[in-house]
Amino acid sequence: MKSISNREWMFLAIIFVYSFVPTFAGLLRIAELAGGPALVPENPRALAVPLPIVLHILGSFVFCLFGAMQFAPSVRRLYPDLHRRMGRLVAAAGCVSALTGLWMTHFFVFPQELQGPLLYWVRIVLSLSMLGLILWAVIAIRLRNIARHSAAMIRAYAIGQGASTQAVFGISVMVLFGTELMGPLRDILMLAAWGLNLLIAEALIAMQMREHSRSEATA
Repeated sequence: MKSISNREWMFLAIIFVYSFVPTFAGLLRIAELAGGPALVPENPRALAVPLPIVLHILGSFVFCLFGAMQFAPSVRRLYPDLHRRMGRLVAAAGCVSALTGLWMTHFFVFPQELQGPLLYWVRIVLSLSMLGLILWAVIAIRLRNIARHSAAMIRAYAIGQGASTQAVFGISVMVLFGTELMGPLRDILMLAAWGLNLLIAEALIAMQMREHSRSEATA
């Protein structure tokens, strides 16, 4: 893909680095469940019911890392077949991530300091929203409505990348205050991460709409 611009390669590199912490921790968890050494803090829920966690990690890995390539204009323009094939993979992975996230939120028993009622309901709403946005994006592209397809996938991607922003926020708090937030403050931090992602998503969508309007006006 030598025709991809340096700017786009830089964007992809930033996304990969940004996604590194939750992705790497997730892969370590899978290695642990497969019989490898325990390199991350023990999670009794993962040991008791490993399948949804493994599926969630793998689905999120594909959705976040491969999904980033879907936003590169050069990939869409120069490699349309690759964009379509990868899009199907990314959409399926996103649905797996959303459905397993929904399942774990409802059926796993979390300590109060890790998930209060507010975080529970936000996770339920965002999991359903992510699933709905991906399905709507598939419908929109079949109807050749590229603008709605793109907007839906950007919003779904913002939700899916919540763990990355939460990791950045959590590490920043630990560096600044030397402790990890628990209870309601932790819930608020996690909600703020999703909120920031969605604000950025809306800004990107608005930027795309303005560029589309300008291109139509000059056509």
